[in-house]
Amino acid sequence: MRTLGVKAASKVRRKMLGLLMRLPGANNSDPAALLARFPDEALVPLRRAALDPVPELLELAAREPVSRLKMPLGLRGWLVTGYDEARTVLAADHRTFSNDFGNMVGKIGIAAEQDPGGLGFADPPDHTRLRHMLTPHFTTRALSRRLPRIEQIVDEALADTARLGAGGEPVDLLSSFAFPIASRTIMEILGVGDEDREAFRRLSTARFDLSGVAADTLDVIGEAVDLLVPVVARQRTQPQDGLIGHILAEYGDDISDVELAGLADGVLTGGLETTVSMITLGALVMLNDSSAFDAMRDEAGVDDFVEELLRYLTVVQVGFPRFAVRDSTVGGKAIFAGDIVICSLSGANRDVRRGADLDTADPHREPAGHLAFGHGIHRCVGAELARMELRLAYPALAKAFPAMRLAVAADELAYRDLSVVYGLHSLPVLLS
Repeated sequence: MRTLGVKAASKVRRKMLGLLMRLPGANNSDPAALLARFPDEALVPLRRAALDPVPELLELAAREPVSRLKMPLGLRGWLVTGYDEARTVLAADHRTFSNDFGNMVGKIGIAAEQDPGGLGFADPPDHTRLRHMLTPHFTTRALSRRLPRIEQIVDEALADTARLGAGGEPVDLLSSFAFPIASRTIMEILGVGDEDREAFRRLSTARFDLSGVAADTLDVIGEAVDLLVPVVARQRTQPQDGLIGHILAEYGDDISDVELAGLADGVLTGGLETTVSMITLGALVMLNDSSAFDAMRDEAGVDDFVEELLRYLTVVQVGFPRFAVRDSTVGGKAIFAGDIVICSLSGANRDVRRGADLDTADPHREPAGHLAFGHGIHRCVGAELARMELRLAYPALAKAFPAMRLAVAADELAYRDLSVVYGLHSLPVLLS
């Protein structure tokens, strides 16, 4: 088996990506120009047909769970759509598949100093050290102490939604209900003030949008980190009762302001946009299916149905790209050192080999494993927090507004196209 060292593999990747940027018309400052160079097939994992992956993705998953991903200039890419195969890649250690930001540094306008920090772009031992700082704040026991406050946040969002719709006018469930729950919860956990909520919401949405409308993703991440650096610096001397203050109290000498800002940004983003999308799309499932509404009012079945919705919706459509450090075999396909591997989480969660009718959200389906939170060492650290919010939000909504219905035709809803985190732009409803 041919094996490259991490530095050597990074050089191979940088060379190939550098060639890409020398294509006619390539523009380092324009992500849309770069995106336009990729074949349509390469964008299939980010496309949806309303709540479903596009048929091309599901057909590919059924035919070839690990397939070549067409990319320019012979850049070798792989798309993994099978459940077992995706678990294999996600569970592999960093000596086989790396997440390190250094894989992206090279001749494509990305410099080492643009490293956004956080967990997603880190390998052990840095990843291990940073995750160790976060994990105690997201255990079931730690989160249980926050349950009363999260219940209060849900009640406040319900009250605001009811007030806005009291006159029979349409209400945007995303902005009145989903966003306040997710943003207030995660910002209070971090110890970040409400005054920055809208700014972080804009930046959180923009970083996942690959349609060309948003700014360059790394610039967006940098802007968010820049907002958090003064927050961290201030809390070194005036700590708040939140994750930032607690990490500074325990590890202050071992983590810089920029490093902690990047870590906090990852937590904020992971706990904001994804939860907003899950609450909103889950509400749409309930609006489309009366049995789903009934299931959410029946508290005995809520936990199982939340898992089903996580599987069915899979709002994080693809995992962080993995870069092969050494040759390996996945699903019978030879992956070479230097190859890029993308796991389609939405495809894997509907793998037909795992059962029938996985293209529906069945309130009564026995819960099965899913990859909505990823897998392995990069599995979402805030998974239990997300579950807690969803288990509170869905039943509260179903009980408060049993006659709620869409205010527009279903085909008029605007979804976010080509976004790593899938969702709606808005969800207008009539409450009664």
